[in-house]
Amino acid sequence: MEKSTHKTMEDFAKSCGISRPTLSKYFHDPTSVKPATRTLIEAALRSTDYQPNLYARNLNRKQTRNVGILVPALTDPFYAEMVNRLELRLRDEGYWPIVISSHGLAELEAEAIKTMLSLKVAGAVVAPLGLKSDPRVFERLAQNLPFVYFDTYIEGTTPFIGNNNHQSIATIVDYLCRSGDAPAYFDIPHVNHNSPERRASYIATMEAQGHEPMVIETNAEYTWDFERIGYEQMDGVLTANRLPSRTILCANDRLAFGVMAAAFAHRLKIGRKKGDNLRIAAHDDHPLSRYTCPPLTTMGQDFAAMTAGSVDMLLALLGDREAQDPALPQKISLDGTLVMRKSA
Repeated sequence: MEKSTHKTMEDFAKSCGISRPTLSKYFHDPTSVKPATRTLIEAALRSTDYQPNLYARNLNRKQTRNVGILVPALTDPFYAEMVNRLELRLRDEGYWPIVISSHGLAELEAEAIKTMLSLKVAGAVVAPLGLKSDPRVFERLAQNLPFVYFDTYIEGTTPFIGNNNHQSIATIVDYLCRSGDAPAYFDIPHVNHNSPERRASYIATMEAQGHEPMVIETNAEYTWDFERIGYEQMDGVLTANRLPSRTILCANDRLAFGVMAAAFAHRLKIGRKKGDNLRIAAHDDHPLSRYTCPPLTTMGQDFAAMTAGSVDMLLALLGDREAQDPALPQKISLDGTLVMRKSA
């Protein structure tokens, strides 16, 4: 038996013998209509191919069930993992996530904010570009809807949850110093707060342990192409025979991928066994880090806590959770975890 076809909510409501407002009320919350009406609607839905246009319905509300997710780059394994987790959690909470990438460009970030506002999203979870962002764009966003920063932030009062870079870098520097040669630090272009915070923690920890900091400076301008930067600069350092230590700590895992590839191209063996030429470690524990050769020793960010914290703070702002205790910090720093693998 073929299912009947209804193109609009009005058509479907008429076939059910109920009013359109009652049908709309059912789609928003099935328990808000009488049991007999709910039974009637659900029986009709089983006999038709009708699906409500959630997008159009949301636009007619003062507050939609859409939530924007904005990240600098979906190709970055860290952001890809976070988006995956955020999408699933928001769906579980009854929200529809809308994901936008700024592709590392400030003009596309500003355009993404305009798009979210035009879509009347209820709120947003945002990882801004950072140092290249236009603060005025986020001031405008804050005036129009609640949102939360994760990973990095723009100065202001907007809630933020991210990694405790001081703790995480100090932890891995301490491990590398105890287990072998003190590490040199391979820096990246400072695209957001994380970059200078990690470098500062490295320097402070080395000095506290009585070691001279050894920073391999980046010669690249602003870019998110970290694998290429790592490869090219490591290749240049090795070609010039200017590597300051047999242990390298990279600012993030993506940089380490390029550094490891360059070391391999120079026939150097990476690892912590006797006879290995280099130890290489990094930060983030990207999903691909366990599959490098050898697997990468790194500081793992707490993906689960960052996801839960971001969504919980946003739901509180939206009124879907009890209001946050005003004594709680607006900026939450999560400690990292040392993930020991074979590269260092």
